Amino acid sequence: MRAQRVWNVNGAVSIGQLQSKLDDLNKRLSQLESQHPESWKIDELKSSALSLSREIDDIRCAEATAALRELLRK
Repeated sequence: MRAQRVWNVNGAVSIGQLQSKLDDLNKRLSQLESQHPESWKIDELKSSALSLSREIDDIRCAEATAALRELLRK
């Protein structure tokens, strides 16, 4: 399954919102691992957590690039 972007250039979804979703996923993952270590849901949650982490990184990189571009423009 390919990750789908949930943010756009104008920042409709903030890093804080994505980070909150990631924190929730990590909590659920920890619960599942302690209760059912062989559960197939663990792999799904790990995949979702990695996708969210990548999205957060993409947004941070885009913001840093925009800031650098603005500095270099001056």
